[in-house]
Amino acid sequence: MTDPGSHALPFRLIRPEPPLAPVIFASPHSGREYPAEMLARSDLDSLKLRSSEDAFVDDLLSAAPAQGAALLLARLPRAYVDLNRAEDELDPALIEGVAPRAVRNPRVAAGLGVIPRVVSGGRAIQPGKITLAEAEARLAAVWRPYHAALGALIADTRLRFGHALVLDMHSMPSDAVSGMGAGRPQIVLGDRFGTSAGRATVARIEACFLAEGLRVQRNAPFAGAYVARHYGRPAENVEVVQIEIDRSLYMDEARIVRSSDFTRFAATMGRIVARLARIGRGREDGLAAE
Repeated sequence: MTDPGSHALPFRLIRPEPPLAPVIFASPHSGREYPAEMLARSDLDSLKLRSSEDAFVDDLLSAAPAQGAALLLARLPRAYVDLNRAEDELDPALIEGVAPRAVRNPRVAAGLGVIPRVVSGGRAIQPGKITLAEAEARLAAVWRPYHAALGALIADTRLRFGHALVLDMHSMPSDAVSGMGAGRPQIVLGDRFGTSAGRATVARIEACFLAEGLRVQRNAPFAGAYVARHYGRPAENVEVVQIEIDRSLYMDEARIVRSSDFTRFAATMGRIVARLARIGRGREDGLAAE
């Protein structure tokens, strides 16, 4: 396995040697390298600032390269640049010189554009606005390199295997599903209602989680965002499924630390990652028995 490990890059890309699977695991929201200028300007303490972070998802995916699948991990946090938003989802309430859109974008209106204005709970990340030049600098330094890497990885994978499957990995706060009752999902698969991935592929992914006794639901409350919408083209042999994992399975959400269940759940995820890596390479035969 190779890992460039360069801090000049806003991501880590770990490629297996040799690549064995047409599966790409990506974690755009687990970055936790907070720029000093961001910390200096924010009135939030570290826990509130990190509340939108998909903490430890990168650790849960660490087995992917050993299974022959590529692993793409963001370094910088979602609160700085949201890599699961379109580049033009700019918030006029945060960025000087951005005109309001003629058509209302609910994500941007809520402060959750590509440069977020708020973290979880609607808490403002910093007082006041930033300049359009600063927003452009963030996009140039973080958003564009990440998506250039993801796009190239998809192209390389499709060239090598004939198809590519991107698993866009996220975590969801437990209160996002707490109102669904005792049978609430622990895993939510988002395929944008069948437009970003084929039904058979999503069924195989679902089976990987069901085999470990996890409750799975599709497209509610999360159907997939920019990565699934932009890259998911099943007719062109590129499929994307957004996967949300209930944070309460492995972490103390209030303190943003690993819970006592982390080691056990990380082992569970290691087995799931191994199953997921087999999808699309002719080795789904063992899924039903495992």
